[in-house]
Amino acid sequence: MKNYIQAEEWNIIESGFDPHLNKISESIFSLGNGRMGQRANFEETYSGESLQGNYVAGVYYPDKTRVGWWKNGYPEYFAKVLNAADWMGLELKLDGELLDLSLCKVTAFQRVLHMKEGYLERTFTAELASGKQVQVKARRFFSIANDEIAALHYQLIPLNFSGKLDLTAFINGDVKNQDSNYEEKFWDEVSRTQDESGSYLTLRTKKTAFDVITGVKTVVLQNSKTVQLTLDKLPREKFLSESGSVELTRNEGIDIYKIATNLSSQNYATADLLAQAKKTVQAAMAKGFDELLKEQAAAWANKWQEGDIIIEGDVAAQQAIRFNIFQLNQTYTGKDARLNIGPKGFTGEKYGGSTYWDTEAYCIPFYLSTAPQEVSKNLLVYRYKHLGKAIENAEKLGFTKGAALYPMVTMNGEECHNEWEITFEEIHRNGAIAFAIFNYIRYTGDASYLKEYGLEVLIGIARFWKQRVNWSADKKQYVMLGVTGPNEYENNINNNWYTNTLAGWCLKYAMEAAEIVKEEDPEQYQQIVAKTSLAEEKEFADWKEISANIYLPYDEEQGVFLQQDGYLDKEQILVKDLPASERPLNQKWSWDRILRSCYIKQADVLQGMYFFEDDYDLESLRRNFDFYESRTVHESSLSPCVHSILAAKLNDGDRAYEFYLRTARLDLDDYNNDTEDGLHITSMAGTWMSIVEGFGGMRVKNDTLCFNPFLPEQWTSFAFTIGFRGNQFTIKVTKDEIMINTTTKELLHINIFNKLQPVQAGETVINYRGLLV
Repeated sequence: MKNYIQAEEWNIIESGFDPHLNKISESIFSLGNGRMGQRANFEETYSGESLQGNYVAGVYYPDKTRVGWWKNGYPEYFAKVLNAADWMGLELKLDGELLDLSLCKVTAFQRVLHMKEGYLERTFTAELASGKQVQVKARRFFSIANDEIAALHYQLIPLNFSGKLDLTAFINGDVKNQDSNYEEKFWDEVSRTQDESGSYLTLRTKKTAFDVITGVKTVVLQNSKTVQLTLDKLPREKFLSESGSVELTRNEGIDIYKIATNLSSQNYATADLLAQAKKTVQAAMAKGFDELLKEQAAAWANKWQEGDIIIEGDVAAQQAIRFNIFQLNQTYTGKDARLNIGPKGFTGEKYGGSTYWDTEAYCIPFYLSTAPQEVSKNLLVYRYKHLGKAIENAEKLGFTKGAALYPMVTMNGEECHNEWEITFEEIHRNGAIAFAIFNYIRYTGDASYLKEYGLEVLIGIARFWKQRVNWSADKKQYVMLGVTGPNEYENNINNNWYTNTLAGWCLKYAMEAAEIVKEEDPEQYQQIVAKTSLAEEKEFADWKEISANIYLPYDEEQGVFLQQDGYLDKEQILVKDLPASERPLNQKWSWDRILRSCYIKQADVLQGMYFFEDDYDLESLRRNFDFYESRTVHESSLSPCVHSILAAKLNDGDRAYEFYLRTARLDLDDYNNDTEDGLHITSMAGTWMSIVEGFGGMRVKNDTLCFNPFLPEQWTSFAFTIGFRGNQFTIKVTKDEIMINTTTKELLHINIFNKLQPVQAGETVINYRGLLV
């Protein structure tokens, strides 16, 4: 665990430069706008340890899977988000001496992520080997007001000398992915153009043939006068530069501005990319850096108004939740249903930048409450558009008749995960997608989604589960063999309780959804029946039979659901009895040893109890929570948030707060020693859930917002803003009161501690201690 980020409510601050922490900071201070993004690499040359990263949403490469042997149904490739052209590069030489913080004495250094306004600022003072001292202030941002624009202002001041500065500004497209399986570079150059409007480099991905143009206009000012740069005619592939020399005067600086765009053939015809890039850059240049930054601040103000969380009395917790909300809004905006949320967003390459079940299980609740309804709907439509591929994925594994198996990892709907125990066995992802449809309709009331998109998906998923189970003559029930549950420290096990529970629920929900569509729009229902070749009577009878008789492992003595068959055969040594020196297990133990242990990577049984909490009483939840949490090592970023929510439901304040802080500061404090690879974007949504669903106790039941708030003793109060069915609510919880603000003019009712309370425009104050009497 690291502890070098200063706690402040609205800013992420790093003071002092430690090169050993640089890759971690590159992740933490990353920027993005839903369309493109970038790690916090330095603008100037840096020869120290760094993970260079620039990314364009939706642009990927099918890197050949690297395995020792092949299996039928195995994915042929592992899709990867690509490290794209670096648009901000600067090479700065002072009297021939290169400015490189790896070679300098850094006497002052600060990096600040201004989350309220949405920009990154870095200041430093460095002494070169010659003794020359320079001061630098750099600010940059990716605009969410115009997601095709990024901008940079770099100011350099000589402190103790006058001399010559040789400046080169460049676009470098000669990049590769750190995780390239065979050290291959994934881009080919298509064209290059340099003129007075800027520099424009067009690259094309190998195999997938995405064209991406990176356009940059560089302006250098000295005493408010433009310094002319010369376009370099270098014979270097995938690289464009312009350079110039400036005579610097002591304590008088220069200002370098770069306005950049990344446009892809996803959104523009290839033939139009250059003209559109020039148009975009010129329009941004006409506004200038300062005006673009004002627009950025205004756009972020709207974001914070829609979904800020305010915590009083705990600066570390306040900083953490805003950091998580900030990164989520940088990663996905919901404007394009072809895009989804990679586990690392625009902050790194790990996990390929592809779509996982994290989106449905963790991210959709966040966007349901903090963004327009269309945003979360587009995440579901993304899966609907991949239904055909999901059916093909199932066919490759031997399933028939329209059974759909959604991929564990994907860019275009095809499975592209390269670990067999995940690809073939972690099939609970199907259930998370079905649950997300249910969750979306429950929250928005948009039942029309079923007839437009959802029912077809649910039918495909139900058909998969029907074929995936088999009848056990021994148990006289349906069983599911050879699976991996959410706990990936168990592979190829039988009857994972969570997976079986989800399968049974999916079968029932598919039938319920069919009845809803049939009743509300019989004509549309018949079209779906015809399109899917649904044999309603026979298939529904099978689904009903399986859902009513699926085997769910249970131990009578412990009074807990068993994670899988044989779980209690394992040696039951609790986590508290594990030496700290042996953790994290995935870095200290062999995989064989992990698989034979009782240790749990993340919520498994408890994930199911979180989804279907109304099916279990508090005592059952408490027994299972105490049993499984004591065996959970939380070595998945997705684990602490579920435990925090359930602990809050159990009124266990200490553990709820402990798990919240762990999930909220997972990256800021580098809990798992892996932040340098990129941030855990999808688990950040779980941080929001920990507060709103955990401490706030927010649920939607019978079309009504419900709250059962719980105030951690470390906090004076907390407040969160959510949108619900066209209305916006701000809920503030103190020791004794709940204050509800809404702009709605109509009288509404909110359920608080199981009592309906009237709410209308203005502030409603409820003394909930009185409610509890």
